[in-house]
Amino acid sequence: MGRITATELSWSVKGHRLLDNIEMTAHDGKIVGLLGPNGSGKTTLLRLLAGLRRPDTGTVRYDDTSLHDLKRRMLARRLAVVEQDVTAHNHVSVRQVVELGRTPFRGHFDALTEHDQRIIDAALERVDVTDKQHRSWHTLSGGEKQRTQLARALAQEPREILLDEPTNHLDIRHQLELLDLLSKLDVTCIVALHDLNLAARYCDHIVILDHGRVVDAGTPETVLTSDLIESVYGVNVLIDREPTTGVLRVTYLAATPSGTTARQAMQLDAQ
Repeated sequence: MGRITATELSWSVKGHRLLDNIEMTAHDGKIVGLLGPNGSGKTTLLRLLAGLRRPDTGTVRYDDTSLHDLKRRMLARRLAVVEQDVTAHNHVSVRQVVELGRTPFRGHFDALTEHDQRIIDAALERVDVTDKQHRSWHTLSGGEKQRTQLARALAQEPREILLDEPTNHLDIRHQLELLDLLSKLDVTCIVALHDLNLAARYCDHIVILDHGRVVDAGTPETVLTSDLIESVYGVNVLIDREPTTGVLRVTYLAATPSGTTARQAMQLDAQ
């Protein structure tokens, strides 16, 4: 397992600050949920954490090593990334996509070993796409593609996984199976989610982003409050516990009038 730490992380485009002074830590083996409205900076933050973009300020560390000092091959041997939309595999089979997860462990012209094949078989089985392994990638549904990408990530045998909206396109069964799987992996996960109830059920720690800033972070019980959700999302909610499981539950009641959030109302009152 591994630890990911972001310190004073900022990123801008053409002078417009999209992420501002982000501080967060994902501890060994924990699931950290990134929550926030569309445009809050979740995908941008994941790309900075993965080294796909270079921050304007701040650092990302894997355990005690700066991301800047990690060679790409070494990073690929410990970190897997599952993005929302992947279109680069149109002319390959599902199994060939999953085989890409073994690339960091092979030479350029090395064949897959029996050990590699066993890992690939296990990854296909864990996400329930074994029966589709010989199908062409472009024939898959959105949910099947998402599960195949997760299988590729698992084939890397990562210490950390970054996932951007992994439950998109999945039916309810596969949403639950995917997050159940993540919770059993003993891998450090940072996952961007829209569904607050899934976050409450599966995340050990939650980071709430709004307009590129961290507005709150902590356990689901401490972060998912009605005031914060109204302020960030502009909706009135009821917070209670699901009677059968005891898990924190968010029930959406109504959008705030004219989309005015509690924070905006406070700002208007102060003017």
